[in-house]
Amino acid sequence: MNRTKHLIKLALFAVLAGVLFLLGAGKNFNAESYHISWESAGRIGLTIFIALALEHLILYILSFIKPKRHRGRTLVTLIANLLRYVVIIVILIGVLSLLNVNTPTILAGIGVMALIIGFGAESLITDVVTGFFILMDNQYNVGDIIEVGGFRGTVSEIGIRTTSLIDAGGNVKIINNSDMKNILNRSDNSSKAVTDFSIPYETDMEKLEPQIPGLLEEIYQSHSDIMKTAPIYLGVQSLSASSVDLRFVVEVGESDIYSGARILNRELLVGFRKLGVECPFPQLDVHSK
Repeated sequence: MNRTKHLIKLALFAVLAGVLFLLGAGKNFNAESYHISWESAGRIGLTIFIALALEHLILYILSFIKPKRHRGRTLVTLIANLLRYVVIIVILIGVLSLLNVNTPTILAGIGVMALIIGFGAESLITDVVTGFFILMDNQYNVGDIIEVGGFRGTVSEIGIRTTSLIDAGGNVKIINNSDMKNILNRSDNSSKAVTDFSIPYETDMEKLEPQIPGLLEEIYQSHSDIMKTAPIYLGVQSLSASSVDLRFVVEVGESDIYSGARILNRELLVGFRKLGVECPFPQLDVHSK
């Protein structure tokens, strides 16, 4: 699969280089003026090698940069993304210059190609422009947890065309920037993990409820690294068929919203058992005459 992608890219580069070459040659094309000697071939190879070497060098240096702020991480990934396109353009211009094609003509050819691509790939231009405004408006950054189109994940990369998200299961979703609409950025504020805990109807609520605040404070002291405040008991949420459902909520960071709920469930189970309250089970009363 990767080999096929590489071949497709090489074919596209070859076609683009050929079009630019013909545009640069114009009507006065002379095969002799574009005769490639061993020396010219060596210069072309050296130009490509230097461009690719600089690309890998810059990427290697960027790998050591680990910004703590999400904005900084966004800029690092954007630079790496733009670098690929810059290297391609530099190689094309450098090679065509060595073939005695005038640089102004090359730039004019690139402008014509850009115009043709603009008419034929309107969605591509929309993605690029939208990506620019996303970065300028600081709507989200690398490392932010966002929700878009029903998919919730952490932003792993922001490119000039696409944005990559990774969900809690490690699944990667790549979305075109023009499709990044109705975004819910959940990283700026704290989140609340909500859980319902069921107890039997036989439980003495008047005796149990005064003991709940002390239990919740103990849970907070044991998990203050996850919980920002002590869990709160909101009261009786519902009266189910075989149980009384109590609702609890705790303030956590967005990245801990699921783990916070799991921890709270576990600690409530252990804590209520210490208070003599067991989990309910379905019951059936049979009356006979």
